[in-house]
Amino acid sequence: MPPMNDCKLLELDTQQTWDDTRFPIAYGPENPAMDLNDTVAWVGENRESLLQQCTRHGAVALRGFPTDTVESFDQVIRALEVENFPYERSLSNAVRINRTERVFSANEAPPEVQIFFHHEMAQTPLYPQYIFFYCEIAAEQGGATPLCRSDVLYEKLQQRCPDFCAACERHGLQYTNVMPGSDDPTSGMGRSWQKTLGVETRDDAEARLRTLGYSFLWQDDGCLKAVTPPLPAVMEVSPGRKTFFNQLIAAYCGWKDARNDPSKAIRFGDGSPLDADAVAVAIELSDELAYDHAWQQGDVVLLDNRVAMHARRSFVGTRKVVASLAEMQTQSLVTA
Repeated sequence: MPPMNDCKLLELDTQQTWDDTRFPIAYGPENPAMDLNDTVAWVGENRESLLQQCTRHGAVALRGFPTDTVESFDQVIRALEVENFPYERSLSNAVRINRTERVFSANEAPPEVQIFFHHEMAQTPLYPQYIFFYCEIAAEQGGATPLCRSDVLYEKLQQRCPDFCAACERHGLQYTNVMPGSDDPTSGMGRSWQKTLGVETRDDAEARLRTLGYSFLWQDDGCLKAVTPPLPAVMEVSPGRKTFFNQLIAAYCGWKDARNDPSKAIRFGDGSPLDADAVAVAIELSDELAYDHAWQQGDVVLLDNRVAMHARRSFVGTRKVVASLAEMQTQSLVTA
């Protein structure tokens, strides 16, 4: 693909090629004197192409632009003219802190905690079509954001585990999560039930969960155990292009804290257990297909959340990566 006006294609370490796509496709400024106003104007002029490339390639990386602050990242996102999906409206279980109206910390989990591959909020009825990342401070060691093309993974998984993939498409997945009564910053899934559900009282929490189709059980310590309705495990992004759109790997590997046991976190939508061998293959494939984005300060990564999964490596030192969500979508419940 030729570079867009005023910018050039970049080669990144470990960048991948799948058919006629690059993962991620990357751009940098042609003119080193390009300022923030020029950058915002360039993003606005090319917004349609950038978003289309997010879907086609899975991710677009912007490196070397004068995006020196969280506020400049906010301006870039606004230039894309996508509908903001405020984090407080999400059902995500991660603790996050808002920096601007549109931008929040990617995760407040401690640096030694690894966050495994997932599609953002695929374990809830509401999810963002796009997720955008920005590096404010790169870690001294580690801290890369692994990305994985979920369509490529699913194609390979179908070849190796066809029965498992058929069951995923037929039954979907059901997730169980125990939410604390107050934020637990030591956990990657420590957001309180009040903030997760956007409520203050137990009655309001129960009403929200019933509306969403969840079942639930209050715990003696004030925590709330919630079980989702059957949600899709596979998404057809375009005719014939399917992605492994779920939180299976993250839930199976990483939903572990004082309240949650990964072995109880996820099942097929009909209540039957997952095939552990097939899950191991999915995890193996995600590791093989991972592109690790080694952050540089000022980097921006635009992700189509339906196409690419993301994760987080553990790190040493200070690391500040922030995120923004856009274009809230609603999943259809699985009834088969």
